[in-house]
Amino acid sequence: MTAARIETANDRIAALLSERYGPQAPETLLASGVVEQALSHRSVRAFTADPLPEGALETAVAAAQSASSSSNLQLWSVVAVDDPAHKSELATLANDQAFIREAPLFLVWLADLARTRAIGAANDVAIEGTDFLESLLLGVIDATLAAQNAVLAFESLGLGTVYVGAIRDHVVEVAQNLKLPPYVFPVFGLAVGRPDPARPASVKPRLPQAGVLHRGVYDASRVSGAVADYDTVLDRFWQGQSLVHPAWTQHVLRRLASAQSLKGRDRLTEHAHTLGFPLR
Repeated sequence: MTAARIETANDRIAALLSERYGPQAPETLLASGVVEQALSHRSVRAFTADPLPEGALETAVAAAQSASSSSNLQLWSVVAVDDPAHKSELATLANDQAFIREAPLFLVWLADLARTRAIGAANDVAIEGTDFLESLLLGVIDATLAAQNAVLAFESLGLGTVYVGAIRDHVVEVAQNLKLPPYVFPVFGLAVGRPDPARPASVKPRLPQAGVLHRGVYDASRVSGAVADYDTVLDRFWQGQSLVHPAWTQHVLRRLASAQSLKGRDRLTEHAHTLGFPLR
């Protein structure tokens, strides 16, 4: 890479860091195309009606399957939904969010232990290990790693995405809608489409690295200052969006203050039992 190209890449990284952190941006960051793309991520909730490029879904799934998987168990699957009526049903179950209907593709990422149990049945082997919380965690982690690889792939193709945790508000109904067998748990959704240029999304600031990066041991003494700085930076972001929004600390308190604030997700253990997981 020539010196001019390096300087241009560094300038882009610096601009993205400013958007991501405000004045608390790290002073030194190594530049690469992958780093630049990751820093450019934003949640897109406004899509055009254009279909995805042919092969985009298969490309993203190939990227997803290239993610790490614990012991290569590959305890995940994904359901792709593009039928408008079906997407509308899922949107209703996911807090009635309009962008799910608007996006040409909606993916539901699954922790999938049914496939493993089927292998056991085919070989007359009892698969007791799938009854434990550890195995469900493995499936959730595998699905999450896979989905993030897919997001990076979609974004590299000029597409936009947004994760949808609200499918867990009615997770049993979502499982029934998708005709999931026992031992399969919907982890989150992902809306995918072409970002609408008339309704652009912005890079949302994150906590300063002092609030998340600990060296050697956990250093709680740095966290309160980082959180206070972040309240200021995020408030400035919302003002720039012409939106009235509570301080981040207040948002955290409201979101996690009580079981009721979890909007039905306080019953996930019960729902997991309903979907076939003993969770021993």
